Parts: sequence; C-alpha cells; structure tokens
Amino acid sequence: MTDRSPVVLFAAKTERWEQYEGPLRTAFDAAGLGDATLTTEADPAEVDYIIYAPNSGLTDFTPFTRLKAVLNLWAGVEDVTGNPTLNVPLARMVDDGLTEGMVEWVTGHVLRHHLGMDTHIHGQDGVWRAGSAPPLARDRTVAVLGLGVLGAACARALSALNFRVLGWSRSAKSIDGIETAHGEDGLDATLRRAEIVVLLLPDTPATENTLNARTLALVPRGAVIVNPGRGPLIDDDALLQALDSGQVGHATLDVFRTEPLPPEHPYWAHPRVTVTPHIASETRPISAARVIAENIRRGEAGEPFLHLVDRGAGY
Repeated sequence: MTDRSPVVLFAAKTERWEQYEGPLRTAFDAAGLGDATLTTEADPAEVDYIIYAPNSGLTDFTPFTRLKAVLNLWAGVEDVTGNPTLNVPLARMVDDGLTEGMVEWVTGHVLRHHLGMDTHIHGQDGVWRAGSAPPLARDRTVAVLGLGVLGAACARALSALNFRVLGWSRSAKSIDGIETAHGEDGLDATLRRAEIVVLLLPDTPATENTLNARTLALVPRGAVIVNPGRGPLIDDDALLQALDSGQVGHATLDVFRTEPLPPEHPYWAHPRVTVTPHIASETRPISAARVIAENIRRGEAGEPFLHLVDRGAGY
C-alpha cells in the first residue's frame, strides 16, 4: 500500500451514487481500503481513481494530474476509449452479476423463440393451436457472435441446454464443447447455419453493421435475431427489410443506436419485433462494487489492474 490514502471520485448520475455508496463502502472495508476517501466532489489534482459512468458529464480528464486509473461502471466503453484526454489505464466492468444477468436474459429469449411461446402467450382467443411442437434443443442451431466474457458464458449456458451452439468472433477463440469460427469467411459459414443469432460483440468500427443486407441474406429463412449487445451491430434498415420479407422471422432487441428508442421508430410498431429497454444485463451495485474495490486495492499494491481496455481494439 502507498503511504497516502487514495481519493476516489464517483462520477456518475446522482441516482447511481445513492445506489452505490453503501455497497462501495462495504467493499472498500472488505478490501482493506477503509481509509480511502470516497466522494462525488474533489479537487481534481487530489484524485487517484475515478469510478466512471460515460453519461456522467465528465469528459475532460486533463485536470486529474494524480489519476492512476478510470474504472468504468459499464461493460461498454465505446463512449470513452477515444477520449484524447484519458491517458491512464481504463478498466471496463466485468463482474459475476452482470454476466449472470446476461446469461439469464439470453437463455430466456432463446428458449422463448425456440419453443414458440409467443404464439400461445398472445393467442388467447379460444383457438386450440395443437400440433406445433418445436424440435428439441439438440436439433436447433444457435449462433453466438462475440465470444468475450459475456458471449462465452451465454454459449456455454445454451450448450448446457443441449442447443447446437456455434460461436464466432473476429479473432480466433476456443471454448470447450463449442464449435467456433472467426474472420469474415467464418462469419458467413456460421450465419448460414444459424436459426437463432445472438449478438454479443463490442461496438467498434470493425463490428458496426455486422448484420447488414448481405449477412442477413445468409441466415436460414425465418431465423431469429436476438441483440443484447450494442445497437450499431445491426443495420436497422436492412433488418426491417428482412423482417418485412420474412427472411428474418423475428427480432428481439435490447439495444439501439439511440436510447431511449424514439416513440416514432418503426421497431415499436413492427409485429415481428420485440423491444426491451436495455435491461439484458444491468450492473448490480453489490457485485460491481467488489470488482471496483479489488482494482483499487491492486492499484495501491502495485499489482496489475483487472479487465483493462485495449484502446487499439476499442474494448
């Protein structure tokens, strides 16, 4: 530990401070950081760490001359990686609570589409719709695009439910029990087999419009798109055209280019689209606070930080 107790600035919306203050102080105590100063206001020249939400309004890191690291509260870092004033390590949020929440949302919606649950949930009209049992999971192919922490966890969970799971990433990845591919040729081959496509890629220039008119034309007709990743991963106009033509049977979307999704956006009224309000995986204060405290403990002990962002890759 250093001789000076660290000053930690919490830079996020006011309501987040109300949610995080208690869990952070508890986590700090458990990590041996009970003497740290945790505050929402501080002289920038005295701040050692910033617990950061990209929508906090803080964009200029230049005054923070003692800053050792910025610890993001979100898994997504696309709104901060390009900031030229941020010249210290940036850690993204990776915590068990976030991962578990994503796995639950993804498996829930994949099962919903696999089982055709919407037909019966919305079909309470006196019609007995028998004779339409779905195939077993072992006969349904699900593709997970993006094999980071969240994507790999979802792929494993779906495989445990006996789905035939394909995994794709931009660079080569290996996951026991999952058939993986990478690169553009690998993407095309994966999509040609995917009856349900789950998007869990980061938002970078290289991943924008991963699903576009060309790639959407590759999936088996009637395939389902599930996007809890990032809005820009999909060309919205191309998806709407694919939905209208029946090439895509349904899209369940949790993330969008503009959030909240404007009321006039055609996704709201489309009969083959389900909109959820960016709830696939919320950061839980209790588990996130432990991750943040551990990184500050590491910083004070001179140990490597966890979950550092590769600025070149953008995640």
